[in-house]
Amino acid sequence: MTETMQAVICHGPEDYRLQEVPVPVPGPGEALVRVEAVGICASDLKCYHGAPKFWGDENRPAWAETEVIPGHEFVGEIVQIDAAGAARWGVGVGDRVVSEQIVPCWKCRYCLRGQYHMCKPHDLYGFKRRTPGAMAEFMVYPAEALVHKVSKDLPAAHAAFTEPLSCSLHAVERAGITFDDVVVVAGCGPIGLGMVAGARAKSPAHVIALDMAPEKLLLARECGADIVINIRDEDAQAIVMELTDGYGADVYLEGTGHPSAVPQGLNLLRKLGTYVEYGVFGSDVSVDWSIISDDKELDVRGAHLGPHCWPAAIRMLESGILPMDKICTHQLPLSDFQRGLDLVASGTESVKVSLIPS
Repeated sequence: MTETMQAVICHGPEDYRLQEVPVPVPGPGEALVRVEAVGICASDLKCYHGAPKFWGDENRPAWAETEVIPGHEFVGEIVQIDAAGAARWGVGVGDRVVSEQIVPCWKCRYCLRGQYHMCKPHDLYGFKRRTPGAMAEFMVYPAEALVHKVSKDLPAAHAAFTEPLSCSLHAVERAGITFDDVVVVAGCGPIGLGMVAGARAKSPAHVIALDMAPEKLLLARECGADIVINIRDEDAQAIVMELTDGYGADVYLEGTGHPSAVPQGLNLLRKLGTYVEYGVFGSDVSVDWSIISDDKELDVRGAHLGPHCWPAAIRMLESGILPMDKICTHQLPLSDFQRGLDLVASGTESVKVSLIPS
């Protein structure tokens, strides 16, 4: 194996560079992995553009450090691992594996309670120097990482979709969907489409998808939505109210990160309904909180990462139930990382963009 590799390095907002760097060396209990595919996420884009919530301001610490390799949704093949790592994860050289985006400490209050996704001193692939990400030919899975096998029969870009799909499924779990529920999903990007599929798997009365792109609404139907609404041309609230005898939806899943989607959800929900927020916002959102309290007594829940949902996401991908060829719209070489970021930024030319380092 060569001693150097190509990798994308973050030098600051809008300053990512393809460089030749040393291949990382795994330590005790770690795994060296040849990266097969890495997806570009909306959070990657926000970091790239230097959004304050990611780069830090006086009220909030930076999420992304400089001199780090980005990329937190990925799949790869193990090329080196010691006996301790192989025994811990039940894997070996040649296995195809994914790793959850958070690397927990396993010692803090949250980790000890099984809530590892909220680990206080955690690392994150692609955001912290201690855990370089996957926009490179090789990467290391630390000993503290969570690692899962995935079928080699899947195209690499499809296997890398495990990360966003696990996030979607966690949001669905947070919603507590029941058989009689009318579920509304805002946004039909990668997260929203996974929410649609996860909600449909819970067998509610209806899964309603909202978006402004006709082609994404068609995809939502293929993922399990029985009703789709183009909010550019149709009145979503009128349609939902008519469908529910004027009560409103039982569950609203927000996956866009667009400020207008928040009041939209509060108004679409019935009294005692459930609002789940997954979107990452680039600006503050203001709403009438009396809708949540005095008017409707809503349950408002956040959702973060995809804890305990990775095995289910892998099973869903391996089942072939999702139209992954239509979701994974672009696969580019690592050298085209800038085009990949630009495609994600446009919002209209792609669904999921992946880089293929090899």
